[in-house]
Amino acid sequence: MPFVHVQGHRIEYEFVGAVRGAPVIVFLHEGLGSLSMWRNFPSRVAHATGCKALVYSRYGYGNSDALSAPRTTGFMHEEALQALPKLLDELQVRRPILFGHSDGASIALIYAGGSGRKLAGLVAMAPHVMVEEVCLRSIRQAKITYQTTDLRAKLARYHADPDSAFRGWNDIWLQPEFLHWNIEEYLPRIACPILAIQGEDDEYGTMEQLERIAKHAADVDLVRLRDCRHSPQRDQPEAVVEAVVRFVDRIVGNTGLPASHRAR
Repeated sequence: MPFVHVQGHRIEYEFVGAVRGAPVIVFLHEGLGSLSMWRNFPSRVAHATGCKALVYSRYGYGNSDALSAPRTTGFMHEEALQALPKLLDELQVRRPILFGHSDGASIALIYAGGSGRKLAGLVAMAPHVMVEEVCLRSIRQAKITYQTTDLRAKLARYHADPDSAFRGWNDIWLQPEFLHWNIEEYLPRIACPILAIQGEDDEYGTMEQLERIAKHAADVDLVRLRDCRHSPQRDQPEAVVEAVVRFVDRIVGNTGLPASHRAR
């Protein structure tokens, strides 16, 4: 797996697909995710849309460098406004489609509304725009599960340092000052189309997250999925891929890219 250096940290990444001309889809994983935890989902999306995909593990995850210090409440802003722009510059990715899951979706939304850089589109899957008690309740339970079950061993399949990955996510979300975390101010500034996806049984958030995106952002398609929890790419992969294909078709049509460049 290749690596790129971003802000002094070694970051693992992978490109999937080889179609040129269509926007690159950049996958931003969840708070306990990594490049490998996406499994074959980015490849499925790349094949279905005809777009190349960029998948990477953020600092503190996967085989990227482990955290050297605890995260702060601004960690998602730091990722969105500092680390991600530098990563895209290093890998020469211009005007991509961002595809974020959970924390990754929040990072994508902050980037879209705060970086001043152009995007072709944004997919926000199970996003957080503010903190809900249902989310904190699940994060508290995850801490107990990590301490009392084989969750650490399971995470070790996807992270070189599972303790760093878990604590970097869990500890900061449970800090009292994180109760006031909110990114709604960025939503009206987003100029690109947004596809927002959430499962109706999401244990980390309610549909209020999607409703607030729709309320504040200008161009939003909402997809609510039944029989689906916090990871739609695992619970309802076909529905997610179909929604993304429709979304990308609309974006590609707006850019004038010939249909022959898209997979069917």
